[in-house]
Amino acid sequence: MPRNLDLTAIRAFVAVVDAGGVTKASGFLNLTQSAVSMQLKRLEEMLGVSLFDRSTRRLLLTGAGEQMLGYARRMLDLNDEVLGRLTAPDYTGQITLGVPHDIVYPAIPQVLQRFATDFPRMRVQLVSSYTSRLKELFDRGEIDVILTTEDDVDHGGETLIERGLVWVGAENGQVWKQRPLRLAFEHACIFRRGVQDALDRAAISWEMAVESDSIRTVEASVSADLAVHSCIEGTEPPYVERIAHNGALPDLPRVKVNLYRAELARGTPIDALTDAIRHAFRNM
Repeated sequence: MPRNLDLTAIRAFVAVVDAGGVTKASGFLNLTQSAVSMQLKRLEEMLGVSLFDRSTRRLLLTGAGEQMLGYARRMLDLNDEVLGRLTAPDYTGQITLGVPHDIVYPAIPQVLQRFATDFPRMRVQLVSSYTSRLKELFDRGEIDVILTTEDDVDHGGETLIERGLVWVGAENGQVWKQRPLRLAFEHACIFRRGVQDALDRAAISWEMAVESDSIRTVEASVSADLAVHSCIEGTEPPYVERIAHNGALPDLPRVKVNLYRAELARGTPIDALTDAIRHAFRNM
C-alpha cells in the first residue's frame, strides 16, 4: 500500500536546517517550538531513520538527513510552484526594494523566495547600498520600499527591530588583542563613527587598517584576521565570528532597522512583501 509523506513535516524539516535550529524555524513557520519538534519526530518515524545527529549540541544532519534534504527541497519547490501558478491571482509588475548590504542576510533571501512563490508573475528588484544612498533614492521616488539602519527613525518610518552592534573578527582570530586596534569599514558605513567614539571613550587606540567601498573587501580582510569590524547582532556574515572579548573592547551603540514605504506603493503584492519583511526581521 503506497504511503504519502507529510509535506508539513517536510517543510518544518527544511526550515529547521535553513534557520539553524528549532527556535528560529518556529518563528518563520508561525508555530511553537514544540509543534516544530513534533513535526520532525513525525517525519523521522514515518521514514524510520534519524535525520539529525543528536549526540552534539550543534545542528548536524545524519547521512540520511543529508539525503532527505535534497529530496525535501525538490518536493517543496514543486508543491509551491503548482500552488503559485494555479491558484495565485494574476498580479504582474515590479517592486523595487532597497536594503543595506549588511542586513541582506539572513532575512531577505527567505523573504524573496516566499514572495516569488506567492506572486510568480511579480518581480522584485533588489537594490543594495548604504542607508544614506537608499534614502536619497527613496525620496526621489526611485524605490518603493527601503530598509535602513539608523540611530532613530524619520517621519513615515517603522522600526522593525532595535539591536546592539557587536564586535566581529576572524574565527579564532587574535588581531582584536593588538593595539592600536585595527579596524575595517566601508567609507560610508554609518556604524564607523559610533565604533570610533566608543573606542575613544574607552581610551583604546585604533587605526583604520582597511577602508573600502565594498563590503566584500571588508569581510575578506576580517576573515583573514587582518582587522575587526562591527555589525548588528544576528547579522554576522559567514567566515567571521563574534569576538568573545570579555570586556576588553567597549560596548557598542544600539541601531534601529527601519522600514519605509512609498505613499503610492499600495496593493496586495507590496502588502505581502512588507508583511514578510516585518515577520522575518522580528523573528531573527
